[in-house]
Amino acid sequence: MFKRKPNSSVTVDTLIGAKTRIKGDVEFAGGLHLDGTIHGNVTCEPATDAFLSVSEHGRIEGSVFAPNVLLNGTVTGNIEAAQRVELGAKAKVLGNVAYTVIETAVGAQINGKLIHQAAAGPGQGPDQTPAGPDQTPAGPDQAPAGPDQTPGTTQGEPGSQS
Repeated sequence: MFKRKPNSSVTVDTLIGAKTRIKGDVEFAGGLHLDGTIHGNVTCEPATDAFLSVSEHGRIEGSVFAPNVLLNGTVTGNIEAAQRVELGAKAKVLGNVAYTVIETAVGAQINGKLIHQAAAGPGQGPDQTPAGPDQTPAGPDQAPAGPDQTPGTTQGEPGSQS
């Protein structure tokens, strides 16, 4: 039904083969394709269009920090992608996924939180999502206001309309 356009702008600069195991952190630039195993964090140069691709045989036991992530294998750790995350049908994430845009295939597994990040604009870091002029962010022990609740109260407190 939906046909994916081939992305010819993505090039693989580094290939880690299926029989390769790396113990330690990996830093890369450009494109990295993983068929093997990495026991450590995977990061790339900040403010680039770097691309991490993990095949269905690939495995990362550590956190991933890359702008673009295409996952068909397993990540045991958090994923933080400033631009895009694509989870294939055999993808398995045992950790949180922070993303700007996410695409998930049927069969992908996420055992953690999905955390949406606003696209970073001028003077705004990836972790900063400003509240609008009429929005009050909820505190750590306050739930966002629902249709029957006033902002700043939790269910069961005086002033809540439950």
